[in-house]
Amino acid sequence: MLREFFVSRGVEAFLVGGCVRDALMGRESHDVDAAVQGDALALGRDLARQLGGSFVPLDPVRGIARVVSRDGGPTLDLAAMDGSVEQDLGRRDFTIDAMALPIGMSGREEWTQAVIDPFGGREDLEGGLVRMVSDGVFQEDPSRLLRGVRLARSFGFDIDGDTAAKIREQAHLVDSVASERVRDEFLTLLSLEGPAETLHLLDDLGLLCRIVPELERAKGVTQPKEHYWDVFEHTVQAVEAAHDVTERASCGRASHLSSVVWDEEMESHFDEVVSDGHSRRTLLKLGALFHDIAKPQTKAVDASGRTRFLGHPKQGATVAEERLRSLRVSARGVRSVSAMVEAHLRPTQMSQELERPSQRAMYRFFRDMGESAYSVLYLSLADYLAARGPMLESEDWLRRVGLVNYVVAESRREAAPRGSKKREPLLTGHDLIEVFGLEPGPIFRRLLEGLEEARAALEVNSREEGLAWVQARLEDDTW
Repeated sequence: MLREFFVSRGVEAFLVGGCVRDALMGRESHDVDAAVQGDALALGRDLARQLGGSFVPLDPVRGIARVVSRDGGPTLDLAAMDGSVEQDLGRRDFTIDAMALPIGMSGREEWTQAVIDPFGGREDLEGGLVRMVSDGVFQEDPSRLLRGVRLARSFGFDIDGDTAAKIREQAHLVDSVASERVRDEFLTLLSLEGPAETLHLLDDLGLLCRIVPELERAKGVTQPKEHYWDVFEHTVQAVEAAHDVTERASCGRASHLSSVVWDEEMESHFDEVVSDGHSRRTLLKLGALFHDIAKPQTKAVDASGRTRFLGHPKQGATVAEERLRSLRVSARGVRSVSAMVEAHLRPTQMSQELERPSQRAMYRFFRDMGESAYSVLYLSLADYLAARGPMLESEDWLRRVGLVNYVVAESRREAAPRGSKKREPLLTGHDLIEVFGLEPGPIFRRLLEGLEEARAALEVNSREEGLAWVQARLEDDTW
């Protein structure tokens, strides 16, 4: 359809960028870019009309328009060329995206022979290399600093040596990129396979601590003997472990993780998109990135010589909240990550010696954590894997897994708390007014929450028992 449209109008048009790259790689493209000689806006309106789709003027001044098809097909972006197609390609960022195909050749068997490739993009594609088109690409658009890393990590490519050196030299330019763009690129990078390798690459290129400056202080901060790595490397490994505990098929710890509860319900839970187009799985990795962010400033050695990090979860939650807000992460995303950071030690604190926690303790945990409850549980496992590293011992690991599995299983039982899944309360505020003649006030919350805790502990099972429980509390002067 596109070929016929442009050919019938005698318009010189080229498919450019990612769609050409993807076609050469044998990958499907969901977005198509075309460079045209002429009025891209007028052509876009006409094409949208023919397709029965929608026309969106993205940048009328620069002559960029978008056509969204009605049947869910690829989105087409049209841009007016300023000069020849070779000049247009010369203004692009990386060689693998600086190739073009005359639109009249699309769909033909010999199309690969017609690819216009003035900068060696096909050779770099075959060699698995991300290379800048020119020395000025990052100054022209600093967001390309992160895009280059994303291309490399998405395809498993290396970054060309001169390109990597230029990124290091100009890493400071990322400070000028819109926060929303940095957020999108960074979350996408965290969502990919091998987040530890991604974080190490970002750090090597001087970008990681530009995005999260607080991580700089974590480098070289030693920890007690129970930890294999310093705070910074522990953090990186915790993000990797968070990926592993929620990505069974691709992780390298299958022997350790086979005992962790994982089923369709849990997979669906972590697959759910909850913030800025990203899933709980990605937010879990973000929680792992921030979980020990406040350890450097809370580190202290007591009289016995023991290293402590008192208050680091609470302080870390504040740091995470401030940093993520500056990156324009959604309110829901900020709440989720902040909750994870503040509560990441709580699963192992619910009981002594990792024994089974009480129903009351689990009720309070799910009540307080809400939709972040499972994320906190799995973060606790990732944290332990990253703490022990190569020193991991099966017996201790299985005890922690047993605790998490038990809490998850209990959360799914009808009689147990279910986090964000609400069940009908035994009594309501209306009952407190009608039956006991109470006036609405702070005591309502204390009574109703206390009753639900007692219910979770299986101390109260019916409305009648609930009424008796409330009566007893009202008669107890010490309650």
